[in-house]
Amino acid sequence: MIVEMQEDGGVDQKQAIAALGALAQETRLALFRLLVTSGPEGLPAGAIAARLGVLPSSLSFHLQQLVHAGLITQRRSSRQLIYSAEYGKMNALLAYLTENCCGRDAIWGPVCDPAAGCADAAPNTTAA
Repeated sequence: MIVEMQEDGGVDQKQAIAALGALAQETRLALFRLLVTSGPEGLPAGAIAARLGVLPSSLSFHLQQLVHAGLITQRRSSRQLIYSAEYGKMNALLAYLTENCCGRDAIWGPVCDPAAGCADAAPNTTAA
């Protein structure tokens, strides 16, 4: 079962636990960070293995854990599998973690929009 965002684009507690659990491993965290910096075009599995120094068999396991958690996507391009970060899920997870930060009704806006480049997080007040 692949973890999906809620209809409103948010993340619930169960989804947050799955995503954080997937990231709670050294290779997967490095892999996810690499894909975030690679942008929406992503990277082929071979390039990921080379950059991280991970054996392809081990990499396949780690990639599937992140796909299962909904943090990355996989697509085929010719004979290669291309992996990219799921920025919507990443931003939704960050929003879930920082919801009501410091006891205020502030939601920190999108932290990373690959189309616009990464921006400083700025608080947006919400009207309840």
